[in-house]
Amino acid sequence: MMIRPTTTALVALITLSSTTTTTAFHTPSNTRIISSTTLFSTPPERTTDQPPKPPLFTLVKRVAVAGATGRTGKLVVQQLLSQNVPVLALVRDTDKAMSAFDPTNELLTIRKTDLGSKDDVITAIQEGEGVDCAMWCATGFSDAPDQSIWDKVSAIFGFATNSQGSIDAVGLPALGEALAKSPKRTLANGSDKSAPLPKVVMLSSAGVTRPDWTDEKKSALEGCAGIPIVRLNPFGILGVKKQSEEELRNCGTEYTIFRPGGLNDKWPKNSRPIFSQGDVAVGRINREDVATILVDLLSTPEATGKTFEGVSIANSDGYYPPAESLSVALDRLILDKDGVSEDVARATYAIMQQLLPGEKQAAAELAMGQTYEQLDKEEIGRLGARGTEEAPIVKTA
Repeated sequence: MMIRPTTTALVALITLSSTTTTTAFHTPSNTRIISSTTLFSTPPERTTDQPPKPPLFTLVKRVAVAGATGRTGKLVVQQLLSQNVPVLALVRDTDKAMSAFDPTNELLTIRKTDLGSKDDVITAIQEGEGVDCAMWCATGFSDAPDQSIWDKVSAIFGFATNSQGSIDAVGLPALGEALAKSPKRTLANGSDKSAPLPKVVMLSSAGVTRPDWTDEKKSALEGCAGIPIVRLNPFGILGVKKQSEEELRNCGTEYTIFRPGGLNDKWPKNSRPIFSQGDVAVGRINREDVATILVDLLSTPEATGKTFEGVSIANSDGYYPPAESLSVALDRLILDKDGVSEDVARATYAIMQQLLPGEKQAAAELAMGQTYEQLDKEEIGRLGARGTEEAPIVKTA
């Protein structure tokens, strides 16, 4: 079903790179190495005569957004439309989409899509009139009639009990497959026209690899391995996201995977993002800033082929505004095919732990639903004390 309009980090503090025995962090191209034993790379040279990045609407024909009516997906769609970018909203509930967006907007097309059906996702892209890139902002389950009651209860939380039942494991690689043979995307006026832009940007989550860490690593990096979402891992959501990431990496298309830390709508927006790799980041980031980053990644070739985490430093009194571009920060990060060494991950962890909110900076002591501020004041969180948390079950009609 297709509905059409009725009218016509501080730049990133942690910078990672390919592993060597003498340096833990990557030196971007065309940058002089100061010393063979330096830990941090020298920032790339920046000159005032560098051409500005072209407007996004000149770099894409149409963006498909999966999970367009979700809390983050809705913000992504709004930002794309505000930049005059045509959008194909892939949604389960068209009535909800019609109320969430202006259906008369000529840039917006709403399509009812089962993200748990590979065929339906591929058909949606093929019929999408010029769709050349996609954004994955969805989590949940297919509406397939053979799902168990337990699966449907799990869907209330947006979580998955197993990868086969999750839309992430089906719809996400289908997006990649549908776009794999489409023309390469590049910056039309960029300094490196051969550098590909991502065709699929995935919104994942920090912590997806941590349940599979060794006991030694969990103990050594307890500040990120012991946080509530990892400790409890409700319905195995982290494992599902991890497998879905792998499916995307192997689908044959250019991609970027962004793993934000804790989404907090009360955290100051328009703050400085801090990007890192190794899945050791813990902290907060405003959902609107996440949407901004996701949209910006579509025009950032330095993000292609990379997986990275992100939290933010609160922009108090304008001291830490976002950098004018993500390119410098993301250029320092390494490609997934090169891998992040254990030494780099642990060095990154040591620094990232100093950026935690609150005074105690003890993320592993948090209970599910408890804030850093409540931990400082020794107050119980909304779901109970640590170890006794009870997740609320929301009844639906």
